[in-house]
Amino acid sequence: MSNLDLARRAIVGCNRCPRLRRHCRKVASEKRAAFRNETYWGKPVPGFGDPDARVLLLGLAPAAHGGNRTGRVFTGDGAGGSGDFLMAALHANGFANQPYSRGIDDGLRLHDAWIAAVARCAPPANKPTPAEIANCHPHLRAEIDALPRLRVYVALGRVAFDACWRLLAESGIRPARRPPFIHGAVYRLDNAPAIVASYHPSRQNTHTGKLTAAMIDAVFRKARGLVRSSGSAGSTGSTGSQSE
Repeated sequence: MSNLDLARRAIVGCNRCPRLRRHCRKVASEKRAAFRNETYWGKPVPGFGDPDARVLLLGLAPAAHGGNRTGRVFTGDGAGGSGDFLMAALHANGFANQPYSRGIDDGLRLHDAWIAAVARCAPPANKPTPAEIANCHPHLRAEIDALPRLRVYVALGRVAFDACWRLLAESGIRPARRPPFIHGAVYRLDNAPAIVASYHPSRQNTHTGKLTAAMIDAVFRKARGLVRSSGSAGSTGSTGSQSE
């Protein structure tokens, strides 16, 4: 069994956060009217993508009637939801074979990218507690350790941005000052994956125009450029940022 398979098994069987497990089971039992004939996943959701990925996309948590229903993050939250919004940008930049994410049997394949979440259970009001995030972090660490080619972390939102810096700190990489979260900024350090910051593709952000299709497309153009460049592994010197 591969390290990714072991990480997946540990995630799916996790019961570290009783509040989140109760919520996921409740949602899976009550269901949304549009999905009343479906069987919800209702368990912690592992990451998915290309095992040889050089780019990690890190989100917040599965949606109650999206990933918690389908068993795949950024999947099944409806046309115009965060999954389709994200996949359109990934497809445009060569990271996905199609511009939508509707269900685990929709034919979606990622190329050079892996998608995961800070919290693996759908949280009430989309807000996991700091303790729940801490409980889930070892799962993220295990997936990262099983993806040896990673060169770029795309942080989808501030919580994911913080988690990316936590991952680097665990490897002994600590900048003198934590860089600010700025959409479109790129941060590169010696011997570490680059971090690209982005607003989360939530409906709240995309429907209000805080995050547009052009903005997130630019984020993945930067990620693509980073993995293609000789400095994609973060060997460019001291911490730096590049904004849109």
